[in-house]
Amino acid sequence: MSEKGVVRRAFVRARRKLLSAALVGFTGLLCVVVTPAPTASAQGDAAEELAELYAPVVRLRAQAEPCGDGEPYQPVRADAVLDNAAVALRGPWISDDLIGVGPSASDLGAGLTGYHLDFPGEALSPGCDYERWSRQISNGVPASVYARVVNDGSRPGAIALQYWFFYVYNDFNNKHEGDWEMIQLVFDAENADAAVGTSPALVGYSQHSGAERAEWGSDKLEIVDGTHPVVYPAEGSHANFFSSALYLGRSSDTGVGCDDTTGEHLELRPEVAVIPTEPDDYLAAYPWLGFEGHWGERQESFYNGPTGPNMKQQWTAPIVWSEQTWRDESVTVPLGPALGPNVSEIFCDVVETGSDWLRTLVREPVPFLIALAVLAVLIVVAAVRTSWSPGDPHPIVQRRAAGRLFVAARRMYRLHWRLFAGIGLVYVPVMLVAVGLQWLLVDATGLNSLADLDGDQHAWAAFLALLLGGILSLFAYFTVLAAVSRVLADIAEGRPASLGAAYREVRRHARSLAAVAVFLVVVVGLLLIPLVTAPLAVLFAVRYGFAVQAVMVEERGPASALRRSRELVQGSWWRVALVAALVVGIGAATGALAGIVLLLISSASFGVINLVAAAVYVATMPYVALVLAYLFFDLSVRAESTEPEQPVVVGVR
Repeated sequence: MSEKGVVRRAFVRARRKLLSAALVGFTGLLCVVVTPAPTASAQGDAAEELAELYAPVVRLRAQAEPCGDGEPYQPVRADAVLDNAAVALRGPWISDDLIGVGPSASDLGAGLTGYHLDFPGEALSPGCDYERWSRQISNGVPASVYARVVNDGSRPGAIALQYWFFYVYNDFNNKHEGDWEMIQLVFDAENADAAVGTSPALVGYSQHSGAERAEWGSDKLEIVDGTHPVVYPAEGSHANFFSSALYLGRSSDTGVGCDDTTGEHLELRPEVAVIPTEPDDYLAAYPWLGFEGHWGERQESFYNGPTGPNMKQQWTAPIVWSEQTWRDESVTVPLGPALGPNVSEIFCDVVETGSDWLRTLVREPVPFLIALAVLAVLIVVAAVRTSWSPGDPHPIVQRRAAGRLFVAARRMYRLHWRLFAGIGLVYVPVMLVAVGLQWLLVDATGLNSLADLDGDQHAWAAFLALLLGGILSLFAYFTVLAAVSRVLADIAEGRPASLGAAYREVRRHARSLAAVAVFLVVVVGLLLIPLVTAPLAVLFAVRYGFAVQAVMVEERGPASALRRSRELVQGSWWRVALVAALVVGIGAATGALAGIVLLLISSASFGVINLVAAAVYVATMPYVALVLAYLFFDLSVRAESTEPEQPVVVGVR
């Protein structure tokens, strides 16, 4: 073929391709022009289909009896508290003026910024009032959630499917009327119709001021029937979690305190009410979404009723909110042997107690402040009535005022700090054994948190871990108590005192010490089980609490040592109880306090925190033992003589 023919054929092929491309482009343009955009009705149908497809399964902590343990509140429709004669509308701003009774949805639709709904009950002292009222207004009405499909203008190509839960009352540390919670599913889709044909990319559960995320299909996300995410609302706070566990919060976004989703559960399949996307449409369907006030009684700070969904960032910018606030995980309270008080559990109790005190202060400031003043006066009077000097540690065997016991013990510790710190080091190998047991009995069996205590699964491992942890803690305490007592006796007798000699004596008296320790622990433990006999447990512990010193100082057998302790305490029970409670309480609190501080200021694991707390006992528990040993010698002198402050030498039998 000539060169001219080749060029002509190439030209023809190029012309055909150009015409074909033009035809395809024209056809596509024609389809765009003649195909109508999805109508609002079509998009609404797709939103309803999507909302039903992914409707959450809610598992609440089951409540065995009314007003008992468990979650009493179910998510209800907001309509339940509207047009209700028991609900008042008050305001505006800081005023509690009564505006009306039984406000309607259209009343709230007026906006009313700064106004408050007021439910029947006292927010800071709820008792069972809100629970009874909630049960009354929801009787025969199924649990409900509000679903909404919404775009975020700043994030094209993604939509959010939200489910909003409304509860009548929040019974957590920040008690308040009304509670709005939500979960959100994020789809990589432009609209609801496109989302129906795909799966969510991310799921986020609201928790206090923050939220926790999970990828769809993640191991931590439980899904029922292929599309329905399981939600575990925490008892009282209704913060939403992915599993059954005890969760610890130490900031505003995680809540301050412990959220509990453990135990038996009541499973709900809430009825879904779909909220239109556009403001005009959703205000027409649900006028109360225009309310800019608070869904609960006006109170100070975090006790105030919350604002509604329409006043929150996730309502107006759901994708941006998810990017800015969602975190990857929540912290669970671990289960396992801990040496001394478990820091995480103490943290939960301290926060709860502190919250109760704070509510009392807010609710009844005058009586609370008077009670604090009386307590302060009693402490000052007790401190003034005792003598703090002279606080010489020598002679060891003499009568001492309560204050002088503490000073003498401190000075003795300072004189022989290496020796006493060496005795405290017994906590180190015990700590290592405790950690090993925790791994063996807890982590190796998959029992990683309190969540696994549901039912009988791994119950033997949980019980054994806790039992062995307690035994190790008591072993360390009684060992330090015995060794320090012997050192002080050696110093009193003028014999060389050393770490090795002290532990040799502990080993020599091991059987007697073990018998005394087991007797004390078993009897006190049994007496503590029924609440009615708890005072007897305290009485018994103080009366026989110096049997260890009697074994080590006076070489007595178990029965004789217990009798000796009872004789020494007789007639001085209150004095002994106050001194012992103070020093043992201080000793136990130091490690826990160190752990709590570390918990608040760092992201250290619970294992590290508990080890740090236990390490503190290496330094503090010998001091506790010193005070109790000085008290033992004081009681011995008082039993032999009535002469005040008279040094007496008590020989070692």
